Amino acid sequence: MRNPVVTHGLTKRYGEVVAVDGLDLTVRSGEVYGFLGPNGAGKTTTLRMLLGLVRPTAGRVEVAVPRVGALIEGPAFYPYLSGWDNLRVLARYAGVGEARITPVLEMVDLAGAARRRYAGYSLGMKQRLGVAAALLKDPELLILDEPTNGLDPAGMADMRTLIRRLGAAGRTVLLSSHLLGEVQQVCDRVGVIAGGRLIAESTVAELRGGAGLRVVAEPLDRAAARARALLGADRVRVRGDALDLAAGPAEAAKINAELVGAGVAVRELRPAERELEQIFLELTQREGDHRG
Repeated sequence: MRNPVVTHGLTKRYGEVVAVDGLDLTVRSGEVYGFLGPNGAGKTTTLRMLLGLVRPTAGRVEVAVPRVGALIEGPAFYPYLSGWDNLRVLARYAGVGEARITPVLEMVDLAGAARRRYAGYSLGMKQRLGVAAALLKDPELLILDEPTNGLDPAGMADMRTLIRRLGAAGRTVLLSSHLLGEVQQVCDRVGVIAGGRLIAESTVAELRGGAGLRVVAEPLDRAAARARALLGADRVRVRGDALDLAAGPAEAAKINAELVGAGVAVRELRPAERELEQIFLELTQREGDHRG
C-alpha cells in the first residue's frame, strides 16, 4: 500500500522569508503522525500545501488517497444554527447524504448536543464539531492542525481520546501540534520541524530511546564508583535513587556483570527514555546552532 502523504523538497517562500525549506515528509498508512514544532515553524503552511490551498514555491506533494478530511486553524460555522444544521449545510455542499451526519456526531460525542446552537457550544465542543465536519466524507486521511489549541485540560483530554479512537479505527491521522505531551500520548511517529526544516523523523519510542541506560542498584554509591571506573566519570550521572549512564544497550551485559562482581545488587537496568520535551529542545537548539 502506498504511503498516503509524501513530500519531496517541499518549499514555500514569501519574498525573502522561507516558511518551509526543502521538506521531505512521509506519512504511513494507518498511523497517527505527529507534526511537531514551535509556533511559526512552518507546520500550517505545510498542511495548506498538502491540501492544495497554498502553491509550493518548489518541490512536490503526493497525496495518495482519494478522500481527505481536514481541520485547519480552527473551525468556522454559522453561530445561530445548530451543530446538526451546520453539518447539513456542509454535507449538501460536499455532496454527502444527511444520513452521514448523526454517525459523525456520535464519533465526536456530540450527538446529545446536535440540536443546540453552535454559539452556545464550549470551545472544546466547537473543535469536536470541526472534526465531525472533517469526517463527513469518511476520509482515509484526516489532517488536524493544532486541534487542542485554546482548550482547557478537560477539553484537551477529550480531544486526545478522540484522536486515539480515530487512529485505532484504521484512519491515517496527521496531527500538527506544538504541544509535546499531546504528541507523546497519541502519535505513532513524529516529524520535528524547526525553521521550516524537518530536523527529525522517527517513532516516539526511537526518539525517546537511545539516551543511555538507567540503573537502579544498591548500594548506589558503590554502583556509581564502579560505573565511573568502567565508563569514565563524564558518562555517569546520579539522578535521584538511580544512575543514568551514557551507554548503549550493547554495553548493558558488561555493566551488569561489573556491578554484580563488585557486590552491587542490580534491581533494574534498562534503556533510559527521555521526555519529548528534552529531545525537542536538543533538536531545535542543534538546528539553531547549525543555522547560526
